[in-house]
Amino acid sequence: MKKEEFDAAFEKITKTQRMVLKSFLAGKTDEAIAQSLSLSDSSTVRRHIAKICREFEFKNQEGEHFSYRQELIELFAHFRPDLVNPNLLTGVQLTLEFPEGQIPVNSIFYIERSTIESDCYQEIFYPGTLILIKAPKLMGKTSLLTRIMAHAAQHDYRTVQLNLRLADKAMLTSLDNFLRGFCQMVSRELQLEDRVNEYWDLELLSSNYNCTSYFEEYLLPQINCPLVLGLDESDRLFHYPEIAQDFFGLLRLWHEKSKNPNIWQKLRLVVVHSTEVYIQLDANKSPFNVGMPINLPEFTQAEVQDLASRHQLNWQQNQVEKLMAMVGGHPYLVRLAMYYIKRQNLTLEDFLATAATDEGIYSHHLKRLLINLQEDVELFESFKALINSTSESVQLERFQLYKLYAMGLVKFTGVKVQPRCDLYRRYFSYE
Repeated sequence: MKKEEFDAAFEKITKTQRMVLKSFLAGKTDEAIAQSLSLSDSSTVRRHIAKICREFEFKNQEGEHFSYRQELIELFAHFRPDLVNPNLLTGVQLTLEFPEGQIPVNSIFYIERSTIESDCYQEIFYPGTLILIKAPKLMGKTSLLTRIMAHAAQHDYRTVQLNLRLADKAMLTSLDNFLRGFCQMVSRELQLEDRVNEYWDLELLSSNYNCTSYFEEYLLPQINCPLVLGLDESDRLFHYPEIAQDFFGLLRLWHEKSKNPNIWQKLRLVVVHSTEVYIQLDANKSPFNVGMPINLPEFTQAEVQDLASRHQLNWQQNQVEKLMAMVGGHPYLVRLAMYYIKRQNLTLEDFLATAATDEGIYSHHLKRLLINLQEDVELFESFKALINSTSESVQLERFQLYKLYAMGLVKFTGVKVQPRCDLYRRYFSYE
């Protein structure tokens, strides 16, 4: 079956059949499904599943009386693995994904952390909401942002997801250039005509006012539903303080405007950044001290165990502990380890023996970090001093801490700062 055929079949099943299907793929028994959905008995569940199988072209020949449940599981493991309980995947051929960049929305390898996802999904429905997602690089910020946007889209919201890395040097030469480009990008993503020039009047009005008018008088009235605007890598602007001051102040203003019944209640903002805000922002104009803050944590031991199961690795608790002793609960480092262990049939011991060397699976990642550190001699020396210190008295400048945190090299435990994991401690202690 092709993806288009699968999607068409999935759309055709009834609401009740969809609830039965999701419960079945979650690993519930027929009896439990019947009880949770208030169906008459388990035979009703079996009939629903049989009809679902027929929709997906699993049909018994005349006189045959066998079930296609396992085939249904395998089909969804291929096209919608996010709906399948990992415990049902034993024996199912696993499609591995190289852990690089954003995790696909339907990936079975995405691990939800505590209530973070559900909290964000709920928050996005509140008029004028502002969600602030912060974490170092490779912790899953963009993957979470994409899921928030997908969840909003499923409820017929319009969504625009912008990565501010797309703002080139020409766009960042002045606040006016940036806000013009920003409005043009949003217009294009909404598939609306670019009318920026009509709303821009620099002779009498400021760029902030023009940008606000463009949203208030043109963009928001053009859509008849809420608009979720997701801004990824917003800390790019921290290197351009004059632009950042006004732009972030503008986001705060729009958020404040939404507290009164008006068109601004249509706009919901999700802002993603990887560092602390190290530029001076007026506390009354900063969006980073209002809204709903989300700090993405590392995986817990239970979440690492869950991810191992999804990779069909039959690990015991002590094996999970050994991996975490090396890389902690860092999502990218954990996933990369499991990818190679599963793909190359490595033992955990073989992986650990070379993990912190140039021969190990992290070689490319570690060398990239090394090159970035070598570009800033003072930062590199400070990090080596932290790694090689036998005490907890190493003093680092605030700006250095922010940069090391953004790179994912350090973590904070209370007021203490330390290398994020033993992998980094071992590798960089040799440099």
